[in-house]
Amino acid sequence: QVQLVESGGGLVQPGGSLRLSCAASGFTFSTYVMSWYRQAPGKERELVARISTTGLNTLYAASVKGRFTISRDNAKNTAYLQMNSLKPEDTAVYYCNAEIANTEYWGQGTQVTVSS
Repeated sequence: QVQLVESGGGLVQPGGSLRLSCAASGFTFSTYVMSWYRQAPGKERELVARISTTGLNTLYAASVKGRFTISRDNAKNTAYLQMNSLKPEDTAVYYCNAEIANTEYWGQGTQVTVSS
């Protein structure tokens, strides 16, 4: 069965860093575009970052550009989101997404809380 399992979330102080991981199984990971989304309470789901199948092309929301880095390791079927210089407004549930054509899969989400 298809699975996307996020990990690495938690509580961090402003200015700190976290690295999220998304472990994929049950599908051909290397053929799917991978993305990270987030949703804060009372807000719409937001695309944070996206990475092409090869890892050579990336896209970032303006709010995180220069602070976050998306990457993937196709040999390990894993996508990552390195988050630096975290701000309280980054607080949200972060979701991993895999997409190809009309098919997409979602992880269960991992909570990131940035607070002093």
